[in-house]
Amino acid sequence: MQLLPTLSPAADLTTSSSDAVAELLREVRALALERDAVILAHNYQLPEVQEAADYVGDSLGLSRQAAAAGAQTIVFCGVHFMAETASILCPERTVLIPDLRAGCSLADSITAEELRAWKADHPGAVVVMYVNTTAEVKAETDYCCTSANAVQVVEHVWREHGEDTEILFGPDMFLGAYVERVTGRRLTVWLGECHVHAGIRPGDIATVRDEHPGAEFLVHPECGCSTSVMEYVAAGDVDARNTHMLSTGGMLRHAAESPAETFVVATETGMLHPLREANPAKRFVAANEAAVCGYMKMITLPKLRDALRDGGPAYEVKVDPAVAERARLPIERMVAITP
Repeated sequence: MQLLPTLSPAADLTTSSSDAVAELLREVRALALERDAVILAHNYQLPEVQEAADYVGDSLGLSRQAAAAGAQTIVFCGVHFMAETASILCPERTVLIPDLRAGCSLADSITAEELRAWKADHPGAVVVMYVNTTAEVKAETDYCCTSANAVQVVEHVWREHGEDTEILFGPDMFLGAYVERVTGRRLTVWLGECHVHAGIRPGDIATVRDEHPGAEFLVHPECGCSTSVMEYVAAGDVDARNTHMLSTGGMLRHAAESPAETFVVATETGMLHPLREANPAKRFVAANEAAVCGYMKMITLPKLRDALRDGGPAYEVKVDPAVAERARLPIERMVAITP
């Protein structure tokens, strides 16, 4: 398998024993109750962190949960832009992340300054940005989207603003190519990528296809193999009936409903845990075992415990009110488009 560029794992990524994990889980749950905190975790988090969460999901689901959270404190087990989104949607709540250094290579691929310059070069265009962006970039955006609803958001823009409207789509170029293929129309796409998803290449698909004949393919649209997979399907080299381009939430729904026994999963390997937990009789195989996001894995149970116990500036995520006010509208539009 191809090795991907990731962060070096921290020394405390895992605890020493199942007993230690169980004790930490009990401590985390007690602290969450004491602090009136809700714990949200992304599907790519470590298994034990997912076990500690009140809700585990994809970006769209987590955005909805953050908006609906009744607790005074939101602890976001994910990467920094996700905690920022929670802070934007819930400015009156305390938002904590167990490690402020947990960033995102995709979010880093475009800055607010770069987006402003891009917009200036395309006057009259409507900006659709993946939710995997910083608060400052969202503040320059017309509509946010996730991999689950990118096609719906883009089609909504054309309905509302006119069929000839130019759409600036970013920052993920693979998701942009997927939306173009599904809609049959051109977008103006920013050339950014998630380094983990981009590292899942067409060769990985070819290898696992040979190793697991008859398996269904669950492919995240961010993957570097996504364009090739669509081409394989169009050429008849891959069975379209067994190939599905899905968000992580979509993968969970499809796996539960499908009669297939084996699935090849092309996304960050943390997704294998919720898939296996929800479908114990089925087999899930990573398209690339090296597809591990070091940023996601910076969040650990000890850090989650410490964030709940200690709180304060070492863990709190705040967005400047002026930026948050402008960034809230594209997020709310995204949520409204996908009921």
